[in-house]
Amino acid sequence: MVDSVYRTRSLGVGATGLKDQYADGKAARVWQSYIGDTSTRTAHYRHWMRDLLKHYRVDSVFDVACGTGIDSIVLLEEGFSVTSIDASDKMLKHALKTRWQRRKEDAFDKWVIEEGNWLSLSESEIEIPGSGFDAVICLGNSFPHLPDFRGDQADQKLALSNFYDVLKPGGILIIDHRNYDEIIKTGKLSQSKNIYYNSKDTLLKDIQTSVLYVNGKPTMVTLDYIIGAEDSTCSVDRADPSKFRLSYYPHQVDNFTVLLHDTFGSDANHEIFGDFKPYVKNSSESPFFFIHVIQKPLSKNTTEGTA
Repeated sequence: MVDSVYRTRSLGVGATGLKDQYADGKAARVWQSYIGDTSTRTAHYRHWMRDLLKHYRVDSVFDVACGTGIDSIVLLEEGFSVTSIDASDKMLKHALKTRWQRRKEDAFDKWVIEEGNWLSLSESEIEIPGSGFDAVICLGNSFPHLPDFRGDQADQKLALSNFYDVLKPGGILIIDHRNYDEIIKTGKLSQSKNIYYNSKDTLLKDIQTSVLYVNGKPTMVTLDYIIGAEDSTCSVDRADPSKFRLSYYPHQVDNFTVLLHDTFGSDANHEIFGDFKPYVKNSSESPFFFIHVIQKPLSKNTTEGTA
């Protein structure tokens, strides 16, 4: 295990099953303070997501990386039916609190929130509508949290296969990852403004980046976030910042494309966006995030079915 020689996560983080990197609770509180609530989601991101889902005539959405609920809440407010899971109960408690506070709103009263593991979705009690969900979303650089300690990406392939299985024919998976190509190339993470939310950048002191190589291959990126929290419940403040470490498998855009096509088929309808704009390979622009939109074929012999 890499973890025996290199600490991949903050102390208190669960070490079995699908890693809960927020298990100590403090990281979840600090992260929630940093990203804020749904009002901090950039309007551009909110509109991009809404328009994309409407283009594919989506009604039911399965948010498999719910976290504190920020994306699920946005989608509920936009009129979508949402089921949400996360492996971290410490993160989910923020979503559950919001559901309770807004329970008199019909969409929130019907919001399904469960703990869930990507590697065992087939064994879960999540209710799948009809022939499957119209869309599965896995955003916020969540998928790279899944490590590849064995070096064969078996867990990544299993998770993607499980996402595929809960989609209806013609349904879409929306999944993202940071631009790890650039991080590996430069050895650091750009601290330019986050494209997803108008985060409280005054709270962010620093992000320290480490790239771990095994046999010459980048196998892990760790980010040490140093954040001063403005909320006393986080037990830290601007003068006493909180430091916690998150680790990621560094998916590079070409390799991740192959991974997706191995699950959905090489002919599947697949779009790649760089910071919400269609990605043009070898462009002079270097996006902060890659967002993949790939469609489950209507049948084994066709990938048509876009709206």
